[in-house]
Amino acid sequence: MPNNFYEKAKELIRHTGNRLTHNRLRTLAILLAEQYALTHREIEERLNMKEQLDRVTLYRVLEWLSKNNLVHKIAGDDRVWRFRVNTELHSHQHAHFICTRCTKVTCLSDYRIKSSPSLPLGYLFHEIELTIKGLCAECA
Repeated sequence: MPNNFYEKAKELIRHTGNRLTHNRLRTLAILLAEQYALTHREIEERLNMKEQLDRVTLYRVLEWLSKNNLVHKIAGDDRVWRFRVNTELHSHQHAHFICTRCTKVTCLSDYRIKSSPSLPLGYLFHEIELTIKGLCAECA
């Protein structure tokens, strides 16, 4: 993996003010290198090509990255979480495309979601998810 992904991962983690760990760095660098959201298993496979990382540690790293707004989680129809790097701080307010054949998830950054939707009086929203389903270019 090119060093520029590791350098960008270092910069992003340090920007949170938290400790830079080897596992956080490796995991974020892998996600930065991908164009699509990855499942826990796909991340684990990529990480374990060079050195082992157990599932529980990876789960904790992914939760930490999500809590610190470095990645966002996307629920697939198969009930498997997928993870994708946030390209800018708090940038998860966009749509996702899910391929109904191969289950690949793609962030659609051009489809921005209104951050303050009009809701009935007394309602308070926590998050918005917009999913577009169909066939990706490889499956079409």
